[in-house]
Amino acid sequence: MSNQPYETVNDIETLWRPLTQSEQARAEAILPLLSDTLRVIAKGVGKNLDEMVAADEAYASVVKEVTVDSTTRVLRQAMEGDAMTQESMSGLGYSWQGTYAVPGGGIANAIMRNDLKRLGLARQQYGSEFLWQGSGALT
Repeated sequence: MSNQPYETVNDIETLWRPLTQSEQARAEAILPLLSDTLRVIAKGVGKNLDEMVAADEAYASVVKEVTVDSTTRVLRQAMEGDAMTQESMSGLGYSWQGTYAVPGGGIANAIMRNDLKRLGLARQQYGSEFLWQGSGALT
């Protein structure tokens, strides 16, 4: 298993925007963690992500795109306080409501199901529906 990240800070700046010094430091710390998280997810579905990246340039580009997107999601998370997307308050009867931008936050939550689908790493979910046919009478 390679421990090299699938992206660089330069990739993030090229594909997203220039980073501040503190964002660059955070990105440097996030890159290997995010890449290793994807490797473990791939291993969990019986695939070797490093081999898949090495075998197909187009797939490698998609992996880079997913890692850049996921890294930028982590970088957008507020470092101070709780990031709210919506907040409302009331007056004398006192009421408050708030919706968090990223519930739970963190690197694992930055990788979305849609990202895993694009990489072919999403587990298929099975469901079933039970049909019950009764006489309508309780015994």
